Amino acid sequence: MRLHNRIQVLNLLNSHLAIYPTPLNLNWSWSWGSLSGLVLASQIVTGILLAMHYVGHVDHAFASVQHLMVDVPSGVILRYTHANGASLFFTVVYLHVLRGLYYSSGNQPREIVWISGVVILLLMVITAFIGYVLPWGQMSFWGATVITSLVTTIPIVGKQIVFWLWGGFSIDHPTLNRFYSLHYTLPFVLAGLSIFHIAALHQYGSTNPLGINTQSSTIHFGIYFLSKDLLALLFFLLVFAILVFFYPEYLGHPDNLIPANPYSTPQHIVPEWYFLWVYAILRSIPNKAMGFVGVLLVFACLIALPFISVVQVGSPRFRIIYERLFWILVADLFLLTWVGAQEIMPSTVLLGQVCTVILFVYLLIILPFLGWLETALVLA
Repeated sequence: MRLHNRIQVLNLLNSHLAIYPTPLNLNWSWSWGSLSGLVLASQIVTGILLAMHYVGHVDHAFASVQHLMVDVPSGVILRYTHANGASLFFTVVYLHVLRGLYYSSGNQPREIVWISGVVILLLMVITAFIGYVLPWGQMSFWGATVITSLVTTIPIVGKQIVFWLWGGFSIDHPTLNRFYSLHYTLPFVLAGLSIFHIAALHQYGSTNPLGINTQSSTIHFGIYFLSKDLLALLFFLLVFAILVFFYPEYLGHPDNLIPANPYSTPQHIVPEWYFLWVYAILRSIPNKAMGFVGVLLVFACLIALPFISVVQVGSPRFRIIYERLFWILVADLFLLTWVGAQEIMPSTVLLGQVCTVILFVYLLIILPFLGWLETALVLA
């Protein structure tokens, strides 16, 4: 019986990794998905090792991180691998999502693949945010204060949820304990969702740059694409190593190297760079509750995308207008990220509001209308 189970597992791995039929014409952008899984594995391993030295107490958390970096052999490498790994994790996932949006990879019947991917992204945001709080630096403390206070805008239950998150009437030791527990648990949930995401993908097979059925033009994944993904991994590891060994704090904020002080507010509170576009949307909408709703609406639009934008051909090569508008969206997201890092001034607020409007126009108007127009033209 045990031998039979091992054979079943090997057959499952063989069908999904070695002989999985893959379209021949996939380009380099399809490597972001496999890289995302590898970086997630790296984050889980380094996170477990970091947890062996971290102390989840407001009086010792910051000191435990410094002890790890100074006294533990290779601790500084371990800490910066995990910290920069989070940034690179978001980089490859953002590129993976944009690639899926560019090639309309979430179109039916692959809507489960797209929806599960958006859920993974949302869970990543939550996991990374609570992880950013754990070092208990100035930016960690005040970032947690600003973001958790947004939950109070939820009608009826908002204040109760914040009270549970804080573990009291302010951010303190119970808050850090809750965040530590959640940050340790959620990556394993992410791993489970990633397996489900892959299983959903393999049910109907991968899309391709032409956006047409290529079932007769496939090759086993393990023969060719495994080596291509390995090459992409080598380039990725080069960038990773340069960040960790030469620019370990390049993507961080200097204020987070100062212990948390609830009596000293930083001059300019900013989140990690991968949250800046979300932060820009929050700042651009004057009403705090509406800003929170606006961010949720972005993720709701992404989840609903396979149903509100139904197209006959997914490839942008045959959708010239869509391709031009997609690059406008990319430029808009870059501008939002830049705005989120700037100080609040009338000019940056105005630019953020314009970029936010463009984002919602794209998600709520352009994508549904363009899909309807292209379908109507095809049927005509």
